[in-house]
Amino acid sequence: MSVVVTEAAMRRDEEGNYVGRTVFNLEGHAARYEITFFSKKGKEWDYSLSFADESGSEEQFLELDARLEEDDELFDQLLDAALDAEG
Repeated sequence: MSVVVTEAAMRRDEEGNYVGRTVFNLEGHAARYEITFFSKKGKEWDYSLSFADESGSEEQFLELDARLEEDDELFDQLLDAALDAEG
């Protein structure tokens, strides 16, 4: 499955925590997704997945969420997109 990143951003909040997001399309999925990232030190990351626009297939959403838990390469690709956009 190929991923197309359409938007990415990363910043540090007033406490120095990393807060970022990546908006992307996943091959075979009609909806765009947004994943938000949070880390206190930039090493261990919490994330939240949501639809970027209108809601899409719940089945595909749950499939992607499960894949993000298992597929470090996909997770890192989305995180790296946000980190590369840090400004």
